[in-house]
Amino acid sequence: MPKRILHGVVVSDAADKTVIVRVERRIMHPLYKKFIRRSKKFMAHDENNACKAGDRVSIQECRPLSKRKTWQVLAGDA
Repeated sequence: MPKRILHGVVVSDAADKTVIVRVERRIMHPLYKKFIRRSKKFMAHDENNACKAGDRVSIQECRPLSKRKTWQVLAGDA
């Protein structure tokens, strides 16, 4: 089964080897038919501490690395 890949923006890089990435998606309101932005934050593993806040990155599913961290950073410029 292929691993999911998401694109988002790094909002925090305070932890060691971990970044928090905000992923936005657009959904249509069922009644008003207007597109609404919804976002969710994911903790992702950044082995080299290369990502800084504000960077656009791609993250990929991986095995659980900690209680809440099951994603890893693939690359920047997503």
